[in-house]
Amino acid sequence: MFNDIGALELLTLVVLAVLVFGPEKLPKVIQDVTRTIRKIREFSDSAKEDIRSELGPQFKDFEFEDLNPKTFIRKQLSDGNDDLGLKEIRESFDLRKEMAEVTDAVNGRASAPSSDGGSSAAAAPAAGATPDLLKKAPQPAGDERPPFDADAT
Repeated sequence: MFNDIGALELLTLVVLAVLVFGPEKLPKVIQDVTRTIRKIREFSDSAKEDIRSELGPQFKDFEFEDLNPKTFIRKQLSDGNDDLGLKEIRESFDLRKEMAEVTDAVNGRASAPSSDGGSSAAAAPAAGATPDLLKKAPQPAGDERPPFDADAT
């Protein structure tokens, strides 16, 4: 219940409780709080048992924690039911290789050396072929200025 509360936070809560309730009333307040928590737990346990008894014998293995989507998915994936082939997909996906290819494409480096010596990178794309948008366009000649694009500025 208090898995994410550290020692400093717990000490702060204790000091705050002593200041708010005082050292005389603090034991009574702690007893009242623990009694209330105990009653809430008993109420929830009895409600769970009532629901289990109403569902019938086919739901005898039903756990309320399975209603949490994260728990449900984790349980379904870890049961070994690999009907979808998730294990093969997970093993075949190499994130480092994919990121290296994307980085090379963005930086204009070829991931594999081309057979024509790189002349196809400067050539215009053939008719019907899609241009490679990640490669830099050829630079204009010395005096020639690039066209002005008002939207780009």
